[in-house]
Amino acid sequence: MRPLPLFGVFFLLLPFIEIWLLIKVGSAIGALPTILLLILAGVAGVFLLRHQGFVTLTRLQRSLNAGELPAQAMLEGALLVLAGLLFLIPGFFTDILGLLLVLPPTRYLLLKVLLKSSLTVVGDYQQHPGQRRKRGDIEGEVVRRQDDDGSFLP
Repeated sequence: MRPLPLFGVFFLLLPFIEIWLLIKVGSAIGALPTILLLILAGVAGVFLLRHQGFVTLTRLQRSLNAGELPAQAMLEGALLVLAGLLFLIPGFFTDILGLLLVLPPTRYLLLKVLLKSSLTVVGDYQQHPGQRRKRGDIEGEVVRRQDDDGSFLP
């Protein structure tokens, strides 16, 4: 099955998974602690989004100033922003996914997979900033042909 339909199925099932987990956690620890945990996760998501936004911009600027391609910094920042967004969505399943993205070992594993897949797509077309292709010049001259009535032919 292609990734896009799997992504759609995941988003269709997500509310049911979240409701099921909310009921399970609520019956285990009570309604008030469950609500407090959801609020705490949302607040953590807001702080993570704010902090990581600034950190990512700083890392991107540093990479660009060093003349490096900031692909890793961009992807890592995007994963951390995604983690913050997942914390903002009320529910424990999305909080677990967000936590997996915040933890460095799982984030770097996913980052490695994303970078590897993007490099296979790009292949030989990768070029670093400031680098010129050594192709050589093509010599030639332009000849414009005219029709009998004086108009130019393509």
